[in-house]
This record gives sequence, structure tokens and C-alpha cells, in this order.
Amino acid sequence: MDTVFTKIIKGEIPSYKVTEDKNFYAFLDINPLKKGHTLVIPKKQVDYVFDLDDELYKDFFLFAKRVAKAIKKAYPCVKVGMAVIGLEVPHAHIHLVPMDEMGDLQFSNPKLQFTKEEFLEIASNIASAMEIE
Repeated sequence: MDTVFTKIIKGEIPSYKVTEDKNFYAFLDINPLKKGHTLVIPKKQVDYVFDLDDELYKDFFLFAKRVAKAIKKAYPCVKVGMAVIGLEVPHAHIHLVPMDEMGDLQFSNPKLQFTKEEFLEIASNIASAMEIE
């Protein structure tokens, strides 16, 4: 059975795409902790990140690294935090969140609300920062 993330990859559910390649897809979290909060997922549906084969696992984190660098360029911050939780959606994913203080990566924090236009602008800003490298 397809997860919500697999449906996003297939275009069955809309998303605010940041970037993709043949194996991975990055898009904005629709319940962001901070402006620029992005999810990175493998296109192959695997529930648990540590069940990815070694090559895909390595490439997954290298892809996420590129996205994180672009987030930091587009939305200057002290660091881009990373969280791999994987309990809500049974599809491996990495949260990338711009951070200026430790509390910025607390998932119990209130989620931000953006308009469609704001989400599109945020995704475009990160995508543009990726093209610079």
C-alpha cells in the first residue's frame, strides 16, 4: 500500500517540491517548524531508514546534505538541524530545519502557517540556492 509520501512522488498528492533526482525527492513540510523546513525522502518506499541498502542510505544522506546547504543559503541560520523520526509516516524521511537555537527542532513547538504563495516562494528560494552550487 502506498504511503502519503509515495503518493506525493507519484503526483497523486500535491507538494511544494524543492528538488529531486532519480532516487530522492525534497519538498516543504506543510506543518513547518521554521521557514525552510524541508522533508527529504527516497523514491523507493522503505519504512525504516536503517533498512535502506548501504548505497541508497549513503546517497540519501548526501542528497540531504545538498538540500541542507541550499536551505542555509536561502534562509541564513546558525545550522540546519536534521531529524529522522519515522513514526508518523511509514516511509523513511529526513526533516531539515533551519536552526538558530536548540528549541527550533522541537516538534512540540507550534507549527507555522503559510499561504500557498509563501510556500511556493520558499520552495523556489531553496531550489534557486541549489542551482548556485
